[in-house]
Amino acid sequence: MRFHLLISRNVLYILLLFSSSLLFSQDKDPINLFIDCNCEKSYLRQEINYVNHVRDQQLANVVLMIYDIANGSGGRTYKLDYKGTGAYDKIGLERSFDSNMNMTSDDIRKGLLETVKNGLLRYLIESDVSDKISYKITDEGLAKRQDIDFDDPWNNWIFEVYGEAQLDKESSRKEFEYEIGFESDRVTEKWRIRTDLQMNLSNSKYVQDDEEFLSKTERYFGYGSIVRSLSDHWSAGIFGGAKYDTYTNIDLSMSLTPAIEYNIFPYREVLRREIVFAYKIGYIYNNYIDTTIFGQDKESLFNHSLDVQVRYRQPWGNIYSRFRVMSFLNDFSKNRVELYSNISVRVFKGLAVRFSGNLDIIRDQINLPSGSASLEDVLLQQKQIATDFEVGFRVGLSYTFGSAFNNIINTRL
Repeated sequence: MRFHLLISRNVLYILLLFSSSLLFSQDKDPINLFIDCNCEKSYLRQEINYVNHVRDQQLANVVLMIYDIANGSGGRTYKLDYKGTGAYDKIGLERSFDSNMNMTSDDIRKGLLETVKNGLLRYLIESDVSDKISYKITDEGLAKRQDIDFDDPWNNWIFEVYGEAQLDKESSRKEFEYEIGFESDRVTEKWRIRTDLQMNLSNSKYVQDDEEFLSKTERYFGYGSIVRSLSDHWSAGIFGGAKYDTYTNIDLSMSLTPAIEYNIFPYREVLRREIVFAYKIGYIYNNYIDTTIFGQDKESLFNHSLDVQVRYRQPWGNIYSRFRVMSFLNDFSKNRVELYSNISVRVFKGLAVRFSGNLDIIRDQINLPSGSASLEDVLLQQKQIATDFEVGFRVGLSYTFGSAFNNIINTRL
């Protein structure tokens, strides 16, 4: 009797352990992951195959927003923002990954993948696959860091030389265009120094009814700037440049413009949100190819501008808007107002609406040559013509439906 009772107690104990194990496993939820990024999401879904990738953030209990921006090494800085809901609502963390100009696209996506996986570990520990996790810590990363020579011989300078040529030919049309340029950029926590030099030449020939039309435009310019960070919200700089442009009737234009900028939010939040006010005031000298509509062959001017930019990147969507107004100090009637906005909003599960538009009010075309533009100039776009405004608007709608869970990657034809 005791023997049978002992067996029954052992069986009961085993059953209780098994049941509690089942209950414990059931208490832990699987990870339903939504990723929003300007990156190869298909690659991330393929390599991270131990979670459920969902197509809409409202279906997710872990949302990963990846924001990116150009950095001082010529690459991009990726900020990873994890937010948990439901069973993971108390888990939120951030990670970052920096690429540079020497990295291939494969290096970048692999580095970003490892950063995403490292951030997910905290959620995996609390998920239904916690008992399947195994990990190891190596000193490989430390060894690589020790091999880096931190005495940078380039002193944070990045240089780029580029060139491009294009030839299009048909029986009645021939176009040739080339462009060469040089850029340099030095970025530190306190300073940003930039230069940009470019030369562009375009030749076109058209034949219509045995009549030949020739078009030639040339453009040379050089710009430079020095910007200093004054605090977590303020920065100041000076901009200068010179150009020659046959399309805009400029034989020589030189400018020197100081500027100051204020960001309502700290600059470290620029990947997510920013409201920036920038004011510039400067000097311009113009020497024209042809006498302008105001009877000027050359003139010296002072101008100023106010630039306001708003940017939000949030789980509910993205907003970017820029408003700029500028005028000449000697004549405020010669001015320009520019407004551009881009809005993308997730309305509800699967539905997103996108709007973008621009409106430019133009009253500052002091460089236009006198006399009316010929039909040839207009059609071949050899010269800039007068206009009072430019306007554009775009709207887009997308709706995604179907299976919410699909981790399968298939790129077959």
